[in-house]
Amino acid sequence: MSHVKAGGTAKNVHNNPGQRLGVKRFGGQKVSAGEVLVRQTGSTKIAGPGTFISRNFTIHAAIDGVVGFNKVKKSRFTGKSVPRTQVVVL
Repeated sequence: MSHVKAGGTAKNVHNNPGQRLGVKRFGGQKVSAGEVLVRQTGSTKIAGPGTFISRNFTIHAAIDGVVGFNKVKKSRFTGKSVPRTQVVVL
């Protein structure tokens, strides 16, 4: 037999803060090197010229300049092309 009575279930335990994802610097804004431009889960936006992408898919500015966003077609491994937003710093 059990040594401990039934503990029941906890229902209100999913109280985690949000990850604060999204675009942090918008088109036309001046940025300096190293600034965070986009925080994202997965590669929904791709890094273009003047930017680099870190391990958690955050896009940073590699150079000083002005942020811009372009629509590009990126091909998947299967050959299908999908529209993506490219983040650039010029």
